[in-house]
Amino acid sequence: MLARTIKKVLNKKHSDFVDSIKDKEVKKLAKENSFVTGGAIVSMLLNEEVNDYDYYFKDKETAFRVLKYYVNEYNEKNGTNAVAEEKDGSISVYIKSQGVLGNPEGHEIDNDYEEESFEQNENTEFSPVFLSSNAISLKGGVQLIFRFYGEPEVIHENYDFVHAMSYWDPRTDTLVLPGKTLEAILTKELIYTGSKFPLASILRTKKFINRGWTINAGQYLKMVLQLNEMDLLDLNVLQEQLTGVDVHYFNQVISMIQNEIEENSGFELSSTYLIEVIEKVFES
Repeated sequence: MLARTIKKVLNKKHSDFVDSIKDKEVKKLAKENSFVTGGAIVSMLLNEEVNDYDYYFKDKETAFRVLKYYVNEYNEKNGTNAVAEEKDGSISVYIKSQGVLGNPEGHEIDNDYEEESFEQNENTEFSPVFLSSNAISLKGGVQLIFRFYGEPEVIHENYDFVHAMSYWDPRTDTLVLPGKTLEAILTKELIYTGSKFPLASILRTKKFINRGWTINAGQYLKMVLQLNEMDLLDLNVLQEQLTGVDVHYFNQVISMIQNEIEENSGFELSSTYLIEVIEKVFES
C-alpha cells in the first residue's frame, strides 16, 4: 500500500474514532494528542489485513482522561467496577475485587484474547470490548494503550523490534517511515533493539515466524542476555515480563500462583512448580 493510501485509511479511522467520543473535552484531547504506531502500519505496507490500530497518547492528561472515559463506558456495558487511577506519574486500571491489572511499560502489545475479535474493522461504534493490563480494546479494531505515554520517539525507546517503529501523527497528517524500519519490513526480518521485557519479546517471535518473518540467532542471544538479568521466580517480575502476550493463558498461570501464595504462607515459587502450572494451563 502506498504511503498516501495509508494516510487516507488512517485519517478515516481516526475521524470515525474521534467522532464516536461523546465528551467534547475528551474528544478534543484524543483528536490532537494521539498517534498510531506499531503493527497496523506494517500490515498496510505489506498489503496485509490490519488486526488493530494501536493508539498512544502524547501526555499524561490525555491518556488519563481518555482512559477514564472508556473505563466508565466499559463499566456501564458490563456491570463491572473497574477504576482508573493516576498516582506518582503512573496510570493504572483496577478491578476492585482483583487489584491492579498489571504494569506494562514498553513493547508493542499483543492481546491474544478470545472473547471478541476485530473482524469488523469497519465498525464505527468503537465501544470497549476488552479491558486488559495494557489497554482497552474497542470495536472497530482500535486499541488504546495508556500505561505509558509521550511523543513517538519516547514510546519507541522501549519497543523491541525495529520494524514496528513507523507512526502516523493525525494532528499534522504526518506518516514517518524510518529507513531501518522499511528495510526490516521489506526483508521481513526481526531486528531486536532491546526492551525492558525480553521474555515477552521472545514469545512474540512465534507470531511473526508463523507469518513468514525470519530472525537470526544473534537476535535471540540479545534477548536471552537481557532475560538472564531477570528473576522470573519473583512473581511481580514474572507477571511484568508476561504482560501483553497470550493474555488468556498467562493470566491463568499468574492467578494459580497467586492462589497458592494466599493459601500457603510458606510457599516459595520454584521452577518445578512453575513448570507444573504451565503444563496444566497449556495442556488443558
